[in-house]
Amino acid sequence: MSLGKKDIVHNISSETSLLKSTSKVILESFLDIIKSNKNKKIKISNFGTFYAHVAPKRLGRNPKTKKEYAISKRKKLKFKASSSVKNLLN
Repeated sequence: MSLGKKDIVHNISSETSLLKSTSKVILESFLDIIKSNKNKKIKISNFGTFYAHVAPKRLGRNPKTKKEYAISKRKKLKFKASSSVKNLLN
């Protein structure tokens, strides 16, 4: 089961005793910071790093028709977990 925005907002409000509207503003502000810093790394101590990665140009294939086509290079958002997060998961 995945955790959606509503679930995160509910968790923030219950953990901090803030209103859900305030929790939603906090979450949206955090996501806006990540979106607006396209070319910078965003490091969060003991959690991880968000960064933009350039995926190279490559050939794609339609599996139904087997027709090949070029996929242009593009930026993708990547996340690298810190060692403390990795240790929690393993």
